[in-house]
Amino acid sequence: MRRGLATFRGPGRMDLKIWEDREAMSMAAARCITRYLGREKRPLFCLATGSTPVRTYERVASQARKSSELFDPLRVLQLDEWLGLPAGDPGTCEAYLQQRVIRPWGISQRRFVRFSTAPGQSDAECKRIEDWLARNGPIDLCVLGLGRNGHLGFNEPGKTLCPVAHRVRLSEETRAHKMVSHASVKPAYGLTLGMAEILQARQILLLISGADKRKPLHRLLRGEISTEFPASLLHLHARTTIYCDREAFGREMGN
Repeated sequence: MRRGLATFRGPGRMDLKIWEDREAMSMAAARCITRYLGREKRPLFCLATGSTPVRTYERVASQARKSSELFDPLRVLQLDEWLGLPAGDPGTCEAYLQQRVIRPWGISQRRFVRFSTAPGQSDAECKRIEDWLARNGPIDLCVLGLGRNGHLGFNEPGKTLCPVAHRVRLSEETRAHKMVSHASVKPAYGLTLGMAEILQARQILLLISGADKRKPLHRLLRGEISTEFPASLLHLHARTTIYCDREAFGREMGN
């Protein structure tokens, strides 16, 4: 088992664990996720999409094949969704989670709570998710990625942030995400959980990998809180842990 290169206490109560590469980080993150199973009778996980957590989810799937009973009570809540993509489009967050989490982990469809990809009334769809989480939450474990502009989910930088599930106009940087690079429709809007719902999670695991995330990671570690950098609100959370690889951290370290 590979050990982390270093562990730091970040600003406030945030822990930072640095791993040699994405594979080591993913192995450690998968262990963190599977350890959480069994602590609650009906655990609720909220899971991000994107390239960073792919290997982590694959590692968890290997454990699911060995100990499927651990995953039987697990509920999964979708963090966000591109608005306007056709149902079944491979670029949707739902398709990503179906392929990498729901089916490989053996999660039944009735225990997967998701945003509609093309709701007739987006406000009503967000209210449905908000009400479901209010009745069935809070989230036990929220796995997040860090956007280059500091977004979490589709909570984009701005003068204000919405606390609960809502429709949001996507930044140009987010619209260029490779998840929708081949989509026939380029989404201008997204649906996402709000920052209050994310911060109510009992535990947050933030995964950061690659040199392109170095700048936002370093900004996060400064400890300054601003709605212009939504990830900075994680400093208000009591149990946030960052797992990153050496490439993202970008500094020379010994073991």
